[in-house]
Amino acid sequence: MRGAKSAKWVAIAAVVALSATACGGGSSDSGNDSKAAIDPNGKFSIEVGEPQNPLQPANTMESNGSIVTKALFTGLVDYDASGKIVMMNAQSVDSKDNKTFTVKLKPGWKFHDGTPVTAESYVKAWNWAAVPANKQTNSFWFSDIKGYSDVAPEKGKAKATEMSGLKVVDDNTFTITLNNELPYFVYKLGYEVFSPLPESFYKDPKAAGEKPVGNGPYKFVSWNHKKSIEVARYDDYQGPNKAKNGGVVFKNYTNLETAYEDLKSGNVDVLRQLAPKDLPVYKTDLGDRAVDQSYSAIQSIAVAYYTKQWKNIDPKVIQGLSMAIDRNTITKTVLQGTREPATGWVAKGVLGYQPNAAGDVTTYNPTKAKALIKEGGGVPGNKISIQFNADGGHKEWVEAVCNSITKAVGVACTGDSKADFQADLNARDAHEVKSLYRSGWVLDYPFIANFIRDLFGTHSDGNQGGFSSKEIDTLIAKADAAPSLEESEKLYQQVEKALPNYMPSIPLWYYKVNAGYSEKVSGVKYAQDGDPILTGVQVKK
Repeated sequence: MRGAKSAKWVAIAAVVALSATACGGGSSDSGNDSKAAIDPNGKFSIEVGEPQNPLQPANTMESNGSIVTKALFTGLVDYDASGKIVMMNAQSVDSKDNKTFTVKLKPGWKFHDGTPVTAESYVKAWNWAAVPANKQTNSFWFSDIKGYSDVAPEKGKAKATEMSGLKVVDDNTFTITLNNELPYFVYKLGYEVFSPLPESFYKDPKAAGEKPVGNGPYKFVSWNHKKSIEVARYDDYQGPNKAKNGGVVFKNYTNLETAYEDLKSGNVDVLRQLAPKDLPVYKTDLGDRAVDQSYSAIQSIAVAYYTKQWKNIDPKVIQGLSMAIDRNTITKTVLQGTREPATGWVAKGVLGYQPNAAGDVTTYNPTKAKALIKEGGGVPGNKISIQFNADGGHKEWVEAVCNSITKAVGVACTGDSKADFQADLNARDAHEVKSLYRSGWVLDYPFIANFIRDLFGTHSDGNQGGFSSKEIDTLIAKADAAPSLEESEKLYQQVEKALPNYMPSIPLWYYKVNAGYSEKVSGVKYAQDGDPILTGVQVKK
């Protein structure tokens, strides 16, 4: 997210999967009170921030919106904790050549307005999202499909309004033809951008984003902007992950410290993360309700390559800044051991992850850092800033990173705080970042391409900093054209090992879930994307 989500950007500083599936999540939790009576219709609350955009599946590229859209919509496939494909609305997705795919839907599925989910529900939704005039932030995700360039050309007028690679066969069958073979395409279908939409959506897409009608385990109830979003269990849901509760209230917080105090006092039930200041005490406070586990996300510092400061910069300068950051000390002290220093650009738990892919550029070495910056011509202006969202618990570590850089290489460094994640993302989208920015990325699908192609490809939606390299684009295209998933994985690993020569961003550390839940709930599990598995939460009477 995507934002992250996705592609999904991560809002927070402190947030892999347990041995529950990402889509099921109903297994019992040994830390919960199994003897307590359960209210199957009880609702619980969870801490979130305000989504950046309307709740349209193809318009969500950050974690605050994604957690809600995933509750409301169910796509063709999902993944279990091992990364294995799980069929959801799809009965099957088959291909003999990795280029043409036949999708058969499970019959009987309905949207929350009672209308049937059909092949047309998918094809029409994807075509609508691909059209530039509809301004969907994730439209580039459809670029693999044949005819996308006719609908959304880089230059000139569109030649079509529908992608030629999508064909409806019957109510429960459609085909997808890609521009080229893509061995991991089925993995991509698990991202919520590929959700179906009901016919009612097209009457007023903007209004539908405010009051979405989905096909997921929960149906929309209300959205009180910057306060809360409420969803209720959809009793006619046909998926394998039916809700074990009556619904969810997504409570908006602009301060993680406040959310934690509310958790302790019983005013919110589930947290996704904690502020750095609460990390030393939360395990003592919460006991067996404290959560501490890894998940597939990475924190980085991204470079706004479109700025005058970084345009045409020698990568050695960025290498030097990276080597001026003492990741070991910061993760052990400021972040209380809740992060693991990153040694590459791909998160752990993802197919294709490899240790030490970045070589020595993520190793603290002030002497070499100074030399590299000098060889590269120096940091323009000899000062930098790191943009971050103030509502995500980032201030402390940003200050620590800045202090480390200034002490190591003498470059002045300050934090550039934005009020909330929405303001931070809007500044990125508008290319208003002054120098550098905090970038947290969580998997959209558990394959290495999601952390390379979707972030560093020249035209990728997740590439908000303007990084562009013909060489990297060529290597990505070669990996995408591999005849098998295994060969594609190996080629992507080679791409990652080439990234230190280009430095599209500065990897910092791998995320962990550091959170907790109230005495009111049980069955709380966290999926590989770090989000609580909402459907498995049970509410005590």
